[in-house]
Amino acid sequence: MTQRDRRILSFPAVHPCDDISPPTLLASLITLSQSVCNFQPQLFPTQRRNARETIRQIGILLVLLQEIRDRGLSIPHSTILCLAELHFALQKIHFLIQDCTQQGARLLMLAKSQHVASQFRGLIRAVATSLDVLPLQDFDVCAEVRELAELVTRQARKAKFEVDPGDARACKTLHAVLRLFARGTEPELSSMQGIMDYLQIRTWNDCNKEINFLEEEISLECRDREEREVPLLSSLVGFLSYCRGVIFETMEDTNQSEGRCSTDMTPLTLALLTSVNPEDFRCPISLELMTDPVTVSTGQTYDRVSIKKWLKAGNTTCPKTGEKLTNIELVPNTSLKRLIQQFCIDNGISLNSPSNRNHNITAGSPTAAHAMQFLAWFLTKRLVFGTQEEKQKAAYEIRVLARTSIFNRTCLIEVGTVPPLLELLSSASKDKSTQENAISALLKLSKHPNGQNNIISSGGLTVILSVLKNGVSLEVRQVAAAIMFYLSSVKEHRKIIGENPEVIPALVELVKEGTTCGRKNAVVAIFGLLLFPRNHQRVIAAGAVPALLHILASSDKEELVVESLAVLASLAENADGARAIFEGSALALIRGMLRSVTSRVGKEHSASILLSLCVNVGAEVVAVLAKDPSVMPSLYSLVTGGSCQGSKKARFLIKVIQDFHETRTSGLKGSSPPQERSLHVW
Repeated sequence: MTQRDRRILSFPAVHPCDDISPPTLLASLITLSQSVCNFQPQLFPTQRRNARETIRQIGILLVLLQEIRDRGLSIPHSTILCLAELHFALQKIHFLIQDCTQQGARLLMLAKSQHVASQFRGLIRAVATSLDVLPLQDFDVCAEVRELAELVTRQARKAKFEVDPGDARACKTLHAVLRLFARGTEPELSSMQGIMDYLQIRTWNDCNKEINFLEEEISLECRDREEREVPLLSSLVGFLSYCRGVIFETMEDTNQSEGRCSTDMTPLTLALLTSVNPEDFRCPISLELMTDPVTVSTGQTYDRVSIKKWLKAGNTTCPKTGEKLTNIELVPNTSLKRLIQQFCIDNGISLNSPSNRNHNITAGSPTAAHAMQFLAWFLTKRLVFGTQEEKQKAAYEIRVLARTSIFNRTCLIEVGTVPPLLELLSSASKDKSTQENAISALLKLSKHPNGQNNIISSGGLTVILSVLKNGVSLEVRQVAAAIMFYLSSVKEHRKIIGENPEVIPALVELVKEGTTCGRKNAVVAIFGLLLFPRNHQRVIAAGAVPALLHILASSDKEELVVESLAVLASLAENADGARAIFEGSALALIRGMLRSVTSRVGKEHSASILLSLCVNVGAEVVAVLAKDPSVMPSLYSLVTGGSCQGSKKARFLIKVIQDFHETRTSGLKGSSPPQERSLHVW
């Protein structure tokens, strides 16, 4: 979506500077007037009469300005103020004309017809006022030029700028439809079709452009913290979404970027992210998503702004538990902050404004909420009773609706879209388009906790596994892997998924042969499954270690490398995993990663693997590390610049290597392998 530099119907005009030369100002006025006159009235979906009258009057003004320029008349400095005010008004008219022809703004301009007409009226009268006080007697002008100025002034003052009768009828119908939705009543389809026809919104893509425009307008509104228009904008989005799903049966272009690879997430962040209820991200005081979570002495977490207000008011207890605070220190909860930030990225939520955050969780207005509920029912019925083409269309609509809005996902899951989507996916073993739409829709719904539970309870694991193994393309297989990750974010599901003998081998196969995105999805899914200890042996037996080591040796995608290191670090924590890594001749490779990987997280995973190899394999690993002069500097950099856990492991590994040197120096032999749990390194 292209970001605009201003909101619709906002006119950021600027006054010309005081020292501008009269010829320069006149030239700019002519250029601006020509730009307005270049608009064709037929380009206006609404406000055609007002636009036509405005363009006609600015055309007369253009003739006046060109006469002054062509006659080479001297422009006295006493007229600068009047011409500057005229320039200011023309800028606003140009903005208004642009907005009336803005692609995607048809419905909004119709909804605000009366306001737009008043804008035309006020701006043309501002032009008349500027001309009325223009001291033409100070110009050496002929009678014809003076008559032109008087003509523009006279016509601008008497012109009536009213809402076109057609616009008025369509606007009345639109607001009646919005009121019905707000009351929970489904309007007549013919009324909505009439509005679409009037605005010449005739295709699925036309309707989608309108929705995209309005959603961007909501973002701009929230960014500027005004938010007065958000309920109306949300209502219009709900209306258009309903029309897009119900009225338009044919989609011209369904090629969309799914964003299936989350480029800013480490596997650990992903695993934690989806195992936490989004409600846990809300501040207990303000009930809004926390932007700067901090923990107090009772262990409870609040948004910094909210808890500081609480303390400033003289309170000395924890707002949630009522316990006495032993101190007022606010400890930043950086892990939770990263989770919240990633949650917002994953769901298209802006952290800059509370309204924009809540817009993704709630509907934005009763009209939008009920429109979405009616649409969800319609799409579910289509999935169950429709033709094959109608089912595919419904799956695609769900895919689009669930992409960014948590509220939409909730509605779709509540009405039962998951089971028929799974049925559609199961029956589409060779239909590429249907399989892509169904699996992508399920991916969006699997991000919701209820969606994950519905997929498992509906027997969806078998269906997703089938696509993971035999999908019609690598793209659908990588989406299936992503769903496996989201399913594995639930503790109870990890056991169920791991016990299926085909899932982990299928993920490992995708690690070997998938695209970068597919490999990444498979790696993070494996990581999620490793959170259930019994899955470690299954992952090792499936040949994950050689596949991951191959990524380390061959991939130039650092995010994929870091995620692979995270899985290896998890596997190395037990003896079998460590032995498999060591026997894969990985020691030199991991040492190289410790030196070369640029991210702190990647270095910490590398250090963790090396430490686990020392603990679980023994002295032969320590001896190799002790001989490598590059290891200690890398570890010391983690001690000072790593996370708490990373720094702790780096210190322990340094101690292991130092103890080995001391043992060699003293001539002692046969010392036992180090035991990490027996040492406390802080």
